[in-house]
Amino acid sequence: MRLPEPIARLPRPQLIGAVRGMGHGSVASVLKIALDAAYVLLALITLVALIALVVFLFLPVDNWTVSNEEGGVPQALTRPLILFGLGVLCAWFGGFLLILRQLRQIFRTLTLGDPFQPENVRRLRQIGATLAIVTAGVWIAQSVVAARLAPGVLDRQGVGALLTPIFSVMVVFVLAEVFREGARLRRESELTI
Repeated sequence: MRLPEPIARLPRPQLIGAVRGMGHGSVASVLKIALDAAYVLLALITLVALIALVVFLFLPVDNWTVSNEEGGVPQALTRPLILFGLGVLCAWFGGFLLILRQLRQIFRTLTLGDPFQPENVRRLRQIGATLAIVTAGVWIAQSVVAARLAPGVLDRQGVGALLTPIFSVMVVFVLAEVFREGARLRRESELTI
């Protein structure tokens, strides 16, 4: 199909190079907005979980049971079990809230077009450490629940379930080193000029 002559003479946008990774109006700025929205949503979810934790401190818990879909042994939901579960949930959401906070600050520097700052190295290391703690905490909590608090209701996680999170933690620490090297090179180039 041919375009009418006046439209055909208009400059065509260059698609290659039109999508920017950093700066205002870039993919990083769009992702920063998405991270901001996720942060607010996760903060609200964490607040609701904390409120539920406080409510269950005083709520009478009688004759509540739970079992898995495969017809496992029904387990009574006791106050300590519910409080333990809500506490773990609050810690899990809180950990990811810390991760999102650090990611938002990193994406702020990407939006400004200046990612290789020493603070980003520290932020990435904090993300890696928080991810490692959350992963270990979830694995330990699920093992405790499966073995002690609700045997037969929840299966224990194997060590194989830790492979992907461990790989993710290592990738974050490698990225921190890449950012550290980028910050060092930037500092050297500033001294050269």
